[in-house]
Amino acid sequence: MPTFRDLLREAKAEIRETDPAGAATMLAEGAVLLDVREPDEFEQGAVPGSVHIPRGNLEPNVENRLPEKDAPVVVMCAGGVRSAFAAQTLQEMGYSDVVSMDGGFNQWKDEGRNWALPVTLTPEQRNRYHRHLLLPEVGVEGQIELLDAKVLCLGAGGLGSPAALYLAAAGVGTVGIVDMDVVDASNLQRQILHNLDRVGERKVDSAKKTLNALNPDVNVVTYDVRLGADNIVD
Repeated sequence: MPTFRDLLREAKAEIRETDPAGAATMLAEGAVLLDVREPDEFEQGAVPGSVHIPRGNLEPNVENRLPEKDAPVVVMCAGGVRSAFAAQTLQEMGYSDVVSMDGGFNQWKDEGRNWALPVTLTPEQRNRYHRHLLLPEVGVEGQIELLDAKVLCLGAGGLGSPAALYLAAAGVGTVGIVDMDVVDASNLQRQILHNLDRVGERKVDSAKKTLNALNPDVNVVTYDVRLGADNIVD
């Protein structure tokens, strides 16, 4: 029965390795840096621009995140062990230009190379957007992009109401609402941002209350105006 050291020795015999200096050269030439550390490690510091897929989630996710199997990939973990196994796995999956960074992020950081604290999700956000995070097409990076996105909704009526609700629920960070009307009882059978208690209230104010109650992550910007050629640039 092979031991851990046997398996590691076998993996290293099948892959190519480089040190942080060699990895930096490859990255400058266009290689992708794949960080296979755990989320808590990644949140404590990462190389800007790296693609983060924890080693335990590599096989089901990497082909969606790195679809070009001929592109050069540098695999990094904390010290060079998990990256060696990950590089071996990538080769078995058909990736043809994979290198493991010996010394890993710890050596990269100790040598004074560029790193930063990445933008991450809070535990509450991870729970709220959990279903998004399971989607390879979204994941943590995609959700962070959504939280940084801005969308302007023209109207808070029959079409604007569900659109704004879904945008806010998905975590779009800034949602603008343009509407110069007030809530009327006749609106309520289709304009689901509003309710009976808000009849007579400005629609943008009613919309903001609903969206903020749904998702406090969202910054709702209201424009109580009629949109026209004279103010659309503003």
